[in-house]
Amino acid sequence: MTDDSWVPDTCTLPTAERPLRLAEFDGLFHDALRGADRLTARHLRLRLDGSAEPVARDLIDRESACCSFFTFDLARPDGDTLTLDIRVPDARVGVLDALALRATAARGR
Repeated sequence: MTDDSWVPDTCTLPTAERPLRLAEFDGLFHDALRGADRLTARHLRLRLDGSAEPVARDLIDRESACCSFFTFDLARPDGDTLTLDIRVPDARVGVLDALALRATAARGR
């Protein structure tokens, strides 16, 4: 999935940098995603390998700075697993849909 047309206009990341950010998410998903659960339309929970914590934390910190509508919560329920909860407001469910699709597609590579 290379089309970033789902990225909202409110994203402040420069357009030229968006493919790089998407590639970073794809890399995280490919390397560390262990599962994904759509808890509600506005809430996605990703289960990640625990070793990905530094990469995940850096990425969500930078993403929060450019797309403030995301709420990210990173937790370690046990030593080997991270959970990354991603929430969006009703108006941004389409963005979460695209991110969920991207996660499952990258995991399958």
